[in-house]
Amino acid sequence: MSGIYIHIPFCKQACHYCDFHFSTSMKKKGELVNALAKELELRKDEFNHTTVHTIYFGGGTPSLLTIDELQFLIDAVYKNYKVSEHPEITLEANPDDLIEASKAGDAVSVGEAEVKPKTIFESYRSIGINRLSIGIQSFFEADLKLMNRAHNAEEAKACLVEATKHFDNISLDLIYGIPNATNEQWLENIETALSFGVPHISSYALTVEPKTALASFIKKGLIDDVDDEQAHDQFHILKDRLEASGFIHYELSNFAKDGYFSKNNSAYWQGKTYLGIGPSAHSFNGKQRGWNVKNNSMYIKSIEQNELPIEIETLTEVDRYNEYIMTGLRTQWGVSIAKVETDYSKDFKDYLIDQAQVFINQQLLYIKDEHLRVTKKGQFLCDGIASELFRLND
Repeated sequence: MSGIYIHIPFCKQACHYCDFHFSTSMKKKGELVNALAKELELRKDEFNHTTVHTIYFGGGTPSLLTIDELQFLIDAVYKNYKVSEHPEITLEANPDDLIEASKAGDAVSVGEAEVKPKTIFESYRSIGINRLSIGIQSFFEADLKLMNRAHNAEEAKACLVEATKHFDNISLDLIYGIPNATNEQWLENIETALSFGVPHISSYALTVEPKTALASFIKKGLIDDVDDEQAHDQFHILKDRLEASGFIHYELSNFAKDGYFSKNNSAYWQGKTYLGIGPSAHSFNGKQRGWNVKNNSMYIKSIEQNELPIEIETLTEVDRYNEYIMTGLRTQWGVSIAKVETDYSKDFKDYLIDQAQVFINQQLLYIKDEHLRVTKKGQFLCDGIASELFRLND
């Protein structure tokens, strides 16, 4: 199974915690969309013998694109690639964009009859989008202001009321570990999310990335620093509450009802191939990783000249092993010990078991059915544990 990720590098405003590539200027949006379609054409031979099962619009803020622009890009995929009969097509969206678009859908008069145009949700469905990932982050006004989100708490709720009328497959994002947000407030966030009946929730700890506004505010003492202990507690509150509601904790940051796992993200974690289209987007073909330039103007100029603005790294055997350990431990499936021996060597398998033993003794890892997995106690420490199992390149 292969996928195509399309990066839309535009946002209304910069969230204080975000270090993804984006621009708040829409001046080059039309040129950028044309360049995305052309990159899809230029790279079609990379998937010459591959069927595309997922198309994912990420960002940035893909919901800033018009229906026509999204249709144009989806058409470009179908024109240049073999696409499965029922692909998962996901759009990341912000509540304020969806609410504003919904308000624009008032009834209009046609002759003597009054015709109500499609809602934004119906329009999305009409062009093939069948999954929404909505960036809620919090239902508390203070949290949203601290993060500098473009929407408010009421828009978050109103958006979900409308979205759930038209989409069954909805994921929403929540952030925990926000300074001064109590465990009680965090639980209320979870309960509010559950009240809308969405089948998928992605949740991440607030991370202070270098060179972000959040890092600057914390350094100046304007905002309290992130409390790791609080984030740890809130992670386990989330896990316990969602699992009690029938959600499966299938990846460290992702919970879903049965049948609603993200096919796009699951492919990443399972080492499937994917193309990353757009500035800053990453690609993976099993042996190489590539990443596009993080500059909209440079990206557009290169594509217009039929040149791919991409850097490529060929992964060593050790690199591939380390990536498998990192991604595998984050999932419910864990790391297959047999796969490590088959794909790499008995030496890699012996090294893994030897390195894992200290964490098994600490009840942070365990082996079941020839798979190495993280215990509940070890989940919050997963990435750090994985790094201790890495091998160094010879």
